[in-house]
Amino acid sequence: MNRRDFLQLTALTGAQVAAAPLSAAESGNSSKGSFPFELEEASIASLQVAMKSGRETAVSITKKYLRRIEEIDKAGPSLRSVIEVNPDALSIARELDNERKAKGPRGALHGIPVLLKDNIDTHDRIMTTAGSFALVGTVRTQDAFLVKRLRDAGAVILGKTNLSEWANFRGEHSSSGWSARGGQTKNPYALDRNPSGSSSGSAVAVAANLCAVAVGTETDGSIISPSALCGVVGIKPTVGLISRSGIIPISRSQDTAGPIARSVRDAAVLLSALAGVDPNDDATAGSDKTSRRDYTEFLDPKGLSGARVGVARRFFRSSAISAKLTDAAIYQLQVLGAEVIDLPEDINRGNVGEWEVLQYEFKDGINAYLAKLGPDAPVKSLQDLIEFNERNRDREMPFFQQETFLKAQAKGPLTEPAYLEALARCRRLSRDEGIDAVIGKYRLDAIIGPAGGPAGLTDLIYGDRDSGGSCCSPAAVAGYPNITVPAGLIHGLPVGICFFGRAYSEPTLLKLAFAFEQGSSARRPPRFYPTIA
Repeated sequence: MNRRDFLQLTALTGAQVAAAPLSAAESGNSSKGSFPFELEEASIASLQVAMKSGRETAVSITKKYLRRIEEIDKAGPSLRSVIEVNPDALSIARELDNERKAKGPRGALHGIPVLLKDNIDTHDRIMTTAGSFALVGTVRTQDAFLVKRLRDAGAVILGKTNLSEWANFRGEHSSSGWSARGGQTKNPYALDRNPSGSSSGSAVAVAANLCAVAVGTETDGSIISPSALCGVVGIKPTVGLISRSGIIPISRSQDTAGPIARSVRDAAVLLSALAGVDPNDDATAGSDKTSRRDYTEFLDPKGLSGARVGVARRFFRSSAISAKLTDAAIYQLQVLGAEVIDLPEDINRGNVGEWEVLQYEFKDGINAYLAKLGPDAPVKSLQDLIEFNERNRDREMPFFQQETFLKAQAKGPLTEPAYLEALARCRRLSRDEGIDAVIGKYRLDAIIGPAGGPAGLTDLIYGDRDSGGSCCSPAAVAGYPNITVPAGLIHGLPVGICFFGRAYSEPTLLKLAFAFEQGSSARRPPRFYPTIA
C-alpha cells in the first residue's frame, strides 16, 4: 500500500459515520448535539489541571459524571452500561477536596471518578453481583485489593458497570453485555450493535464519557474485545501484575483485571495505581521486581522508531474493508519507523485445551469464592448457583441457559490428570512454542494483530455473532500482556489493533501503542445512532 492509498483509506474510514445516511430519528443524535457534555473526552491530566486551578472540584466533576449517567445511560439512548452508582460518591469526593486543600493531591488519580466492573468486590453500599440476582444483597467484608489501591490513590469509586453475566461463563448462546440484573448493554456507536464482553459496561461507559476511566477484567478477550468494539484503549496485563483477590473468578491461570480508558496515557496512569504485590494472591509475587511505579514514563511519541513488530497474519480473516483498514494501520506503523515482519507461524495453537482448563478452574475458584461469603449469601457453591437459576428461570434464563455451569460442575478437582495435562499443553503451546518462540526467532519487540470488529448486531435469541478475526487468545492463554488501541472506523463502527508480547513487557507495549495512537489519532467519540444505515 502506498502513501496515497493509505491517506485515501484513512480519510474514508474516518468519515464513515458522517457519510452514512441517517433516518430522521438519527439526525442530530450525537454526543456533541443532543447529548452535549462539558467533560467530553476529558483526560485525567486535564481534570487535574481543572481541579488545581479551582475551575473544578472532585465534587463538581463527580456531579457531572453522575448527571451524564442519568441523561444517557438510564434515559436518552439507555446504554445500560452502569448497573449501580455509588450513593457515597459525592461524600467521598468532598473528603478528597478537603484533603487537597489541606495537604495537596495524593497523585494523578486524586478526585478522579472511576467505574468498576460488577465482579470486583467493594466494602461499601454498592453490591457485587456479576450481574446475577443470586448475589443481590450480599455484603462484602472488604474491598478487593485493587479497590484498596484505587482508594489509596484518591480515586472516587463512582459505581459498578454492567457485564456479560458471570463474565460470560454461564451459557453457550449468550449475548455479550447482557445480565439478568442489568439488562442488555448497548454499543454507543450504534445502539442495535453489540458492545462485546464481558467488560461491556466498562468499555461503553468510557467510550460514552460516563467516567474518566474504568476497570474491566479478562479471562480471554473480555477487556480487549469490548475496548476495540467500543473505540477505546484496553490493557490486559500480565497475569499477576494486578491482584485478583476480591474478584469473582473464572480462571486462576488466565484471570486479570485491567484498565480501560480513552487514551493510552490514561490507561497507563490507571495501570500504575492498580499494579502491586498482594500477599493474598500468589501470582503477584512474580511482579515484585517487574512492575513499575509510573508506567507513563515509557510513553514516547517516537516509540515505534526502530522497533521490530511481527504481524500475526493468520488472524486477518474479516471483511475486505476491515483487512484494508488493518493494512492501513500496518502502513502507519511503518511510517512511524517500525520494521514490520509478516509471521507465517500459527501462534493460536495454545488455546487447544483452554476450554478444559477453564471449566476445571472455574468450579474450583467459584466454590472457594462463594464459600467465603457471609451468612446473608443465598448461594455458597456452583451447585447452589445452578439450582438458583433453575428456580428463577424467568428472570435468569429468559434468553440462554447454563450449559457452561453444568459442564464445569461435572469436573473433578485440580489434581485430576486431565486438568494438569491440559494446563501444561496450553502453557507449552502458548508460551514456549508460541509467543516466546516467535518473538525470539524474529527478534521482535511485539506482535500485532486485529482486536476484533466491527461490532455485530445484538441478538438475544441466538447469541453473539463472530465479528471477525481477533488475536485475544494467544496472550490470554499464555497469561501475557495485550493492549488494544483504536485503529479506525468501518461504516461508523470502531476497529482496534492489538500489541502483545512476552510476560511483563508492558513498558515496551505501552511505548509502541502510544506512538501508534499519537501518529494515527484514530479515536472518534460515539454519536449514539440507533442503527448504522
